[in-house]
Amino acid sequence: MLKFSQMPYDRPDIEAVMLQMNELCDKMQAAKTYAEAKEIFLAFDELSAEFNTPCTLAYVRHQLDTADEFYDKEVEFIDEESPRLQEYSQRWAQILVDSPWRKQLEEEYGALLFVNMELELKSFSPEIIEDLQLENRLCTEYDKLLASAQIPFEGQPRTLAQMTPFKQSADDNVRRAAWEAEAAFYTEHGEELDRLYDELVRVRDRMAKKLGYDNFVELGYCRMQRNCYDKDDVAAFRAGVIRHIVPLADRLYKAQAQRLGVPYPLSFNDMALNFRSGNAKPCGTADDILREAKAFYHDLSEETAEFIDFLYEYDLLDVLAKKGKSGGGFCTDLGTYDAPFIFANFNGTSGDVEVMTHEAGHAFASYMARGVRPRALCWPGLESCEIHSMSMEFFSWPWAERFFGEEANKFRFSHLADALTFIPYGTMVDHFQHEVYENAACTPAERHDIWRKLLGIYMPWVRLDDGLAFYGEAKGWQRQHHIYERPFYYIDYCLAQSIALQFWAAAQADQKDAWARYMTLVSHAGTKNYRELVQSAELNVPFDENALRDVANTANRYLDEFDMTTIK
Repeated sequence: MLKFSQMPYDRPDIEAVMLQMNELCDKMQAAKTYAEAKEIFLAFDELSAEFNTPCTLAYVRHQLDTADEFYDKEVEFIDEESPRLQEYSQRWAQILVDSPWRKQLEEEYGALLFVNMELELKSFSPEIIEDLQLENRLCTEYDKLLASAQIPFEGQPRTLAQMTPFKQSADDNVRRAAWEAEAAFYTEHGEELDRLYDELVRVRDRMAKKLGYDNFVELGYCRMQRNCYDKDDVAAFRAGVIRHIVPLADRLYKAQAQRLGVPYPLSFNDMALNFRSGNAKPCGTADDILREAKAFYHDLSEETAEFIDFLYEYDLLDVLAKKGKSGGGFCTDLGTYDAPFIFANFNGTSGDVEVMTHEAGHAFASYMARGVRPRALCWPGLESCEIHSMSMEFFSWPWAERFFGEEANKFRFSHLADALTFIPYGTMVDHFQHEVYENAACTPAERHDIWRKLLGIYMPWVRLDDGLAFYGEAKGWQRQHHIYERPFYYIDYCLAQSIALQFWAAAQADQKDAWARYMTLVSHAGTKNYRELVQSAELNVPFDENALRDVANTANRYLDEFDMTTIK
């Protein structure tokens, strides 16, 4: 096993991969026995991993330094050429779906694999290859635009990630100035952001219609592999959020306004400050956080101890914000190495600790599934993957003093409150996308109006008329990467958060039992769908609004009884 920096990169030979994929398709069609078919089945999995690994290396290294010309060109090549492979992936999926060996493959590997293949078959045709190439180019252009930000603030140019601590400053003037400086960047590039999204909506709508759909919504659900629920279930979830979570979040923000001594509804910059004394901050440096994270995972379980040692030994994380580095955080897989990789931007806020639990939650699940074959079964759907990460954040609560010192209770209160108030925002992002793609001919101005309308429904605590550019103009959705790059992903966070909050409640009663149920869920990797995974942990699927009602009531009681005298 090599350290991340030592992993060699060679540009994938697309023509050779297409030839190999075609040969394996032919062999599968000609297979005479199940043993032969299984061998070919696993060979295709290895070929996919061999192709995906250098692609992942290129994307990660590009995002680590978006100014690196070599990896910039490699990502451009992969964006342009990789959609050509989908024709062969589709042929492979169709052969398996129709295979005389399907029953035996399902008995050994599970039927879910084939359910997902059938969704994949609904999401591609060779006639959309050029559209997929354009979609890739537009997403990369958006990512590079945001990564290029050099916002002048307090005498230094700063990236968007580096602005975060100032946007949470306890000093009202500094905090407002930071929000204004960031808003100025987005305003300066407003026309470009409008153009990019307009082109993305139109190309996605065009692909959907070429594939026979009325609009991109159904295609988007197929691409996200919604294999056990549909848009009606999501609509029911949204209704439950409005009925049960929005009123609780509104109450929390009213209390926050009272603590801060500011008017309600709040400005965007005041929403970012939980306490007049400042938000909870880690009590050490980045190195301290990494050291304490290692101690936490060693204490938590034998499995997590082994995992964190593996992660650190092979340098499978890059967490410091720096010039040219893309924003945000994520976890990905390096297929042939059976290794996860964590990408993040530490910035001196509580988010640094949350990265070492959230993204490491993904990485831990990946590590536990490293021997699963085919690799398509390593990961469940994204709404289930986010359970791994969001729940891990809550399992770190007993160790909060290590990360936050005397501000540990401040962190716990804010973490739970933020988890609850996030759900309306995340649900609004999803609702926005449904309206946009159901009305693809909307103008940029009309999209901003949709966001403005939804803010009134999902975030009634926010004030738009306080003179803050960009955010106050109902354009804040443009900073949300997922809206541009991963349509319909964002609701996955909300569906997962509703399960993570159930794990939180279970851990308050019995941490050991809650962890055992979490490990049960993780142990299934991608062999079960979202509903089945939630039920395997003896938790409630949130499409029944009672699940959201119970989550809201439990959290409400906890926050009502919280001893605020422990927070300075």
